[in-house]
Amino acid sequence: MTLSFIFGTVGSPTGTPKKPGGSVGAIAFSKSIGLYALELGWVQSVRVTEATCAAIKSTSEEHGVSLSVHAPYYINLNATAEEWPKSRKRLMDAAHYGYLAGATDIIFHPGSYFENDPLEVLKIAIPRLKGCVDELKKNGDNVTLRPETMGKSAMLGSFEDAVAMSAAMDMVQPCIDFAHMHARPGDGTMNTYEEWSKLLTTYKKELGAKALKNLHIHLSGIEYGPKGEKNHLSLAEADLDLKALFKALHDFGCGGRILCESPIMEEDALNMKKAWMKVSGEKEK
Repeated sequence: MTLSFIFGTVGSPTGTPKKPGGSVGAIAFSKSIGLYALELGWVQSVRVTEATCAAIKSTSEEHGVSLSVHAPYYINLNATAEEWPKSRKRLMDAAHYGYLAGATDIIFHPGSYFENDPLEVLKIAIPRLKGCVDELKKNGDNVTLRPETMGKSAMLGSFEDAVAMSAAMDMVQPCIDFAHMHARPGDGTMNTYEEWSKLLTTYKKELGAKALKNLHIHLSGIEYGPKGEKNHLSLAEADLDLKALFKALHDFGCGGRILCESPIMEEDALNMKKAWMKVSGEKEK
């Protein structure tokens, strides 16, 4: 019996040694401490060569560490017509080079509503995203694009938004950030077994039971105010009910990856792994 979820960090673990540093060092270090997933943090820009990608891919295969990429922050599916080509290029570069580096999933922030109605914004966002998917297919860049659920109510990226984008086309699935979803309403809701169960029921209904086995989750503690997310916290400092969340995920037969974004990344990733084993009763082979 292996674990239903593999655990890792978003960005290189803080303890990654200087040599070999970079993504290659981060992969080896992750494995050495018992983390089998890593999200490459290409959040400012995509500046990698094909040779670097090949080295990252062979290292991840050698160590059995699953890779994803966090695409640059400056992507907005609701950008103006002038700005959209730049946003699009950032997403396409992350997907292309991510694929070359052996990443299976490309995580991105979908953008902003700019105070427009979310349903109207989706009418712009979905065709643009579909254009990206069609081009990736044509190029053979076989990755899953994952719009992340965002922590502020002004941002494109509610749970409903992420599900709608995913239901509209192939090769797109949500990246569920449960900390963001807890922070987004701004009032401490979205933190109970019942609330998570309702959400997972919707997920299964809209995207199919198979999608529940292949979740891509971001997780941390979080500080929030009336407008949503303020900043990420360690699990111990936060009010997120990890046990209730994990119980819901276990009861729905979920699996996939859980990537930690807490300030004490690898420490909390290992805390999450322990908590999952406790709640699920699963053991590592």
